[in-house]
Amino acid sequence: MIDYMEEKEIKNIKDIERSIIKTYRRDIFKKFIKAIKEYKLVEDGDKIAVAISGGKDSLTLAKLMQELKRHRQMDFSLEFIAMNPGYAKENLDSLKFNCEKLGIPVKIHDSDVFSVAEKLSKEGSPCYMCARMRRGNLYAKAKELGCNKLALGHHFNDVIETILLNIVFAGDFKTMMPKLKSKNFEGLELIRPMYLVEEEAIIRFMNSTGLKALDCACTVTKKRSGNKRYYVKKLVDLLKEENPNADINILRSSENVNMGQILGFKDGEGKHSFLDFY
Repeated sequence: MIDYMEEKEIKNIKDIERSIIKTYRRDIFKKFIKAIKEYKLVEDGDKIAVAISGGKDSLTLAKLMQELKRHRQMDFSLEFIAMNPGYAKENLDSLKFNCEKLGIPVKIHDSDVFSVAEKLSKEGSPCYMCARMRRGNLYAKAKELGCNKLALGHHFNDVIETILLNIVFAGDFKTMMPKLKSKNFEGLELIRPMYLVEEEAIIRFMNSTGLKALDCACTVTKKRSGNKRYYVKKLVDLLKEENPNADINILRSSENVNMGQILGFKDGEGKHSFLDFY
């Protein structure tokens, strides 16, 4: 059995919930509410499946969604779903323990995503395939439960890192959208309510609870280190040393694209050159 208490005492659930709207009001709760309103992520009548991986981001999102419902700003319902893609027993036990201590009524279902993703991966790095399979699995579960939205725990840093990843390694300009209609599951929409919440604040909040959230917990890549997202994360840190607003400016660049000063763009009809309009 894992000694969950070995590092620090776990806070009472009431104190944890109070800290979200008081101690972390400015850095987490207000930014969460801003994204909800600015991008119209939650509406009356929604039934939202909140995806729980056991990591710091999804656990924080679950508590934020509970607080949103508790404050009755909108009339919606919640389901908390977690997929066991092939976790080691200690990681699965940790996920269950953390959800219990945080008062998250999670529904866990089994899958073989880890092993299948490894077999399907052609380059020995199954992370991309694993992410796609996880997403499809969660969509299917959300649909089964009658939900019309699936909420994921991506945060502000994920968004700006995705922009840079696409520019540097894929040669295109696109970002992680705050909401997205599913192409394969009709009537389902993906939402990212922590779109404006910075990772550093999430880390502080989770540390304050006394709980130890899961990392990736992947049994396939646990011995591997280094990846492109880690490289881009360090790149953003370097940029912020020169300009503290570099991260928010990266996000704003996706809102302020000047269509008259780009070499081309892609849409549903294909690729277009600026010469088509010059």
